[in-house]
Amino acid sequence: MNKKIKANMTEGNITKLLTRLTLQMMVGMISMIIFNMVDTFYIGQLGKNELAAMSFTFPVVLVVQSIALGLGMGTASVVSRAIGQGDSSKVKRLSTDALFLAGIIVAIAAITGELTIEPLFSLLGADAVTLPLIKEYMRIWYIGVIFVVFPMVGNNIIRATGDMKTPALIMTFAAIANMILDPFLIFGIGPFPEMGLAGGALATVIGRAFTLIFAIIILIKRELVTLKKLTIKELFTSWKQILYIGVPAALTRIVDPLTMGVITRMVSIFGTAAIAGFGVATRLEMIALLLIRSLAAVMIPFTGQNLGKGNTNRISEALKKGFRFSLLWSVFTFLAFYFTGDFLAGLFNKDPVVISTVVAYIRIIALTYGFQGMLVLSAAVLNAMSKPIHAIILSLFRLLGLYIPLAILGSGIFGLKGIFAGGAIANLVSGILAGVVVIWIIKTIDLRQRLS
Repeated sequence: MNKKIKANMTEGNITKLLTRLTLQMMVGMISMIIFNMVDTFYIGQLGKNELAAMSFTFPVVLVVQSIALGLGMGTASVVSRAIGQGDSSKVKRLSTDALFLAGIIVAIAAITGELTIEPLFSLLGADAVTLPLIKEYMRIWYIGVIFVVFPMVGNNIIRATGDMKTPALIMTFAAIANMILDPFLIFGIGPFPEMGLAGGALATVIGRAFTLIFAIIILIKRELVTLKKLTIKELFTSWKQILYIGVPAALTRIVDPLTMGVITRMVSIFGTAAIAGFGVATRLEMIALLLIRSLAAVMIPFTGQNLGKGNTNRISEALKKGFRFSLLWSVFTFLAFYFTGDFLAGLFNKDPVVISTVVAYIRIIALTYGFQGMLVLSAAVLNAMSKPIHAIILSLFRLLGLYIPLAILGSGIFGLKGIFAGGAIANLVSGILAGVVVIWIIKTIDLRQRLS
């Protein structure tokens, strides 16, 4: 049976549609944050060495996740466009080929990772105490890397159809499973053996395994994949389309934490308390931007489907609504942080320097979250329109062309607050520039469609 896969984001009230899908997407993102926080909490109970070992694993885990997210973004972009074009056969071909590509990435990551645990983490600074603990954790994590990459691609295929609810439920279930399993496997409660750090890794793998199982069941049930014999030419054509968007998207995600590492190093000059405050502030920022990032994730399939249908005006209208919402949200966030900053900082630490650092950061930068949101939304739309080079240039311009140079300059003139001011200016300039670029590109595409 050749089931027709319908485009469901190409008509209807834009505001209602984006609101509903964004809230559904946000549930999934919150679930993943809880997933990671629970792991950190329980492993922290084992002691500082175990917590330090897990902290060493973050950069490597982040790189693998960034690659998987980039691949998922590329897949969502091309699949949603095929849905908008009404080409169900192409949808199935692209989805299946994306999963094949995910399998190759899994094999490379697992084998390379296993062979490089000791030299890589020694290079990152692990010592004789933490390195055995890292091996204990990462050997299990690498075995389960299939449960990281495959579900990210599978869930993005499902999202490309306009369904944000199902992936959110899958991620919520995984977070709950991990939350339940963590204490049993880490501390050996009941019939379970006490596995320590390895137990945390195993709980993570099992929790993510559920996401793979559910994603595959849904993909097969909804006939989003095909067992039709493929040719090498078709396979490479699909991979080229996916990687054209996926590689720049992954690179952007990798550069972002590297930039924050540079900024963190600059903040460290002002003492341990300043670093602690900066860490708290960036976590508050992550929560504040969660809604905008959820909207950006929704904009990828929305743009893809409407581009495939030729509805560029609908994309432009949705993007402008997103910009307005982002700016209004930043005003709300700024006011909330302005009046509750001391209280929020105090929940994490009572040190006056920590509190003053948190307050300084959120009061300086929060008002520019709207412009940062404009950049995030623009990048999502550009990727969905197969303009990934524009997206990565804008993102790198903010991070490397503005944030780091301005932070260095600001630090020399105004100290710690100057670093934060550099971030605020970077948000402002890059957000406005991104908005101008993406609107111009949409108008150019619309003009070409009319002329043709």
